[in-house]
Order: sequence, then C-alpha cells, then structure tokens
Amino acid sequence: MFGNRCSFWEASLFALGLFGLLHSEQLTGVLDDCFCDIESIDVFNNFKIYPHIRKLMERDFFRYYKVNLKRPCPFWPDDGQCFIKDCHVEPCPESKVPVGIKSGNYNKYSQTSSSSSDVRECEQAHELGAVNNTLSNQTKEAFADWAHHDDAQDHFCGLDDEMSPDAEYVDLLLNPERYTGYKGPSAWRVWNSIYEENCFKPRSVYRPLNPLAPSRGDDDGEGFYTWLEGLCLEKRVFYRLISGLHSSINIHLCAEYLLDEGWGKSVWGPNLHEFRRRFDPAETKGEGTRRLKNLYFLYLIELRALTKVTPYFERSFINLYTGNTQEDSSTKDLLLQVLNETKSFPMHFDESSMFAGHKTESKTLKEEFRLHFKNISRIMDCVGCSKCRLWGTLQTQGLGTALRILFSEKEIKSLPENSPSKGFQLTRQEIVALLNGFARLSTSIKELHNFRTLLKDQR
Repeated sequence: MFGNRCSFWEASLFALGLFGLLHSEQLTGVLDDCFCDIESIDVFNNFKIYPHIRKLMERDFFRYYKVNLKRPCPFWPDDGQCFIKDCHVEPCPESKVPVGIKSGNYNKYSQTSSSSSDVRECEQAHELGAVNNTLSNQTKEAFADWAHHDDAQDHFCGLDDEMSPDAEYVDLLLNPERYTGYKGPSAWRVWNSIYEENCFKPRSVYRPLNPLAPSRGDDDGEGFYTWLEGLCLEKRVFYRLISGLHSSINIHLCAEYLLDEGWGKSVWGPNLHEFRRRFDPAETKGEGTRRLKNLYFLYLIELRALTKVTPYFERSFINLYTGNTQEDSSTKDLLLQVLNETKSFPMHFDESSMFAGHKTESKTLKEEFRLHFKNISRIMDCVGCSKCRLWGTLQTQGLGTALRILFSEKEIKSLPENSPSKGFQLTRQEIVALLNGFARLSTSIKELHNFRTLLKDQR
C-alpha cells in the first residue's frame, strides 16, 4: 500500500519536473524517525496547504500579535542590541487593532449556545477587565504572576505577559520576517546557547559547522551524529525540532533578502548565493541536507498537532472574534478548511511512540523535555534584533503550543460540545502563534521549491 501511494506522489512530481532536481540535491526519500517521504510533503503542502494558510494569515484575527519585546535577557547582559533600521519593529497603534481583539474575549459565545449564567460570567469578566485598567502596573503584574503559576504546569513556553505595560500589538503583515543584517557573535551566542545547553548534548560532543566550537580537524560531524543516533527517540526528536526551526528561519532570511537599498524603496527577494552558503551539500559538508530534512520533520509534527486540535475548533461556540461578524464567520470557515485538509494527509507522525516506556521514567523524561523547550522560549528574550525576536518568539510559542496539543489527547477527546473546558483551553495568543508558526513552515517548503527552480535555471 505504501509503495502504491509513493508512486502516485512521484508521478505528480515528475509532472512538475522536480523529481530529478530533488535527487540531484539529495533532498529526497523517507525521513528519519517517521514513516513519510519528502516528495509527499512537497506536493501536499504546495498544492493543498500553502494557498489556504497564506490567505488565512491575512485575516485580522491572525495578523495582530501582542508581544513584549522589552523584556531583559535573563541569561547575559543585553550587549548585542541591533541598531540597523530593518531590525526595528513598528508597533500597531491600539486605535488600529480591531475592538474584539483588544477586549480579550476572542472566544465569545453565540447567543444560541450560551446560557444566562455563561453570559453573566462574560459580563463579569468584562467588568473585572475594566477595573483592571485602573490598577497600578505593579498590581497587574502581580496578578499576572499568580495566573502564570497556576496555568503554566502543562505549557512548553513561558506564558505571555499580555498585561505588561510593555506589551504591544504588532501587525505581522507590516513587519514581515526577512533578512535584517543581524548576525555575528550576538546571534551566534543565542543559537549556541539553544543547542549547547538545551538539546541534551554533552559539551564533549561538537556540532558540525559550529562557529563557536574549537577546530575539530577533519571531523565532518560524524561523531555528533553517532551520538545523536544513540539517544532515545524523544531526545532525537527534540534536536530535530530545534534544527528544523533554525532551518526554516534561515530559509525565510534567504528568500526575503535585501537585494538593493535604492533611493526611496528597498528591494527584497531571494538570494541564491546566501541559500547555497547555508544549505548546499558541497558548501556545508552535507550538513545542509540534514538541516532541510529536519525542517520537513518539524512540519510533520506541527501538521499532526493541527489535525489533533481540529475538534477544539469544530465546536459551534468557538468564534474567532474580532468584532466584524461577517469576517469572523468566514475566518473560521477558512480555518476549518485548512484543518480538514491536514486530516487528509496519509502519512502523519505517530506521537504515541513518544514517552511510551515505563510510566515513572516517561513522566520524568516528558517533564525534562518540556522544561528544556521552555528554557529556549526564554532565550528568545536575548535576541538583539527586535524583528528577529518577534518572529523567533512567535514561532517558538507556535511549536510549544503544537507540543502541548500532541500530549493533551485525552483532554481534547473529552472536550464538551457546547461549553468551555477547564481541561484544555487555548488562548488567542497560542492560536495566533500556532497557525502563524505553521504558516512559516509551509512558506519555507514553498520557498524551497522556488530555490530549486532558481538552481535549475542557473545550471
């Protein structure tokens, strides 16, 4: 059965004229630790997912993201601030943010599905919110700390401090992720901290092509990959998720590169030289292909999370509320269309193979996994480029939300049909991060197709 399915996808790729090019770049075949191949993901994403997810991210509910970009780095002094103009994030004036988003009541109940007690609870919450506007910043931060302590037990990311006076709405469409010029020791230190201190790696094992590691002679990373394959599945998955996220971000930077800073208007577009420098097998000693495979692996993880969370959004009272009734309805329809497409993918990652050993050991490993990822979300506060920090924070929170979904299967299955559940809830921030984060991965895979075409034309 699997062979027949492959032949169908391969036939599609031959029709696109991509199959030979994929093989020539060695980015092909079945991925490690799962039962899926790259060619299937390419066709599925580029034709079924990308066109719809791109439209969805243009809707008001998903384009406004509230974030605090002024939190100090908790691990080292803030000495790497980027002053390049393209690093800057332009916050959105609150007057431009839809009123339904500012109210914080994004999951507004419909009149038909809510009882009078539900409506009264919403009214009381709104009244309390109005009172909170008169509280001191110190008091509001104290309330937020208490709520964070209660709510953070199953989260993979630190909860957003939306009540902080430094948190601002950002219009993601007006602050796109692209190359800003932020690089060098400050940027290296962030990624080095993520890999060296949070990926379960001993210091005696060196990552290939690490600019901060001592010279390892002719070692092309085989020692690192021998160590990696000796890890348990969960720790291998952790590394591949982080590597995949890193690869996806690098693809965005290569695809939206500052090509010309002319008079009046900058020109952004794909930089083939930069792409080859980061991913070409010849220029990266084969490391580039591994990085790109980890991107596909991360895509599968988040694709699976979207499939698993579909029942949450299918409930009639869940409304992606902005205050514009007509747009809110069409936004939910488009979201459900994307989610139903994810269910049609035939080769999903099987998360049941993770944390499946002895109960006590699995619980300890899962908590270690969660805390390591949570620490990475805090490292995002050490990024010196505001635009890089914005998109790094959003994509890290999106992945953290996806992991939380994957390991909340029982809670999602037991969701009540017509009322909220204390067992599993998603905040608006988590929903925006989850879908935007997946959209970034979908865009990366689409951009890979574009780079393949450019490489083919160059040859």
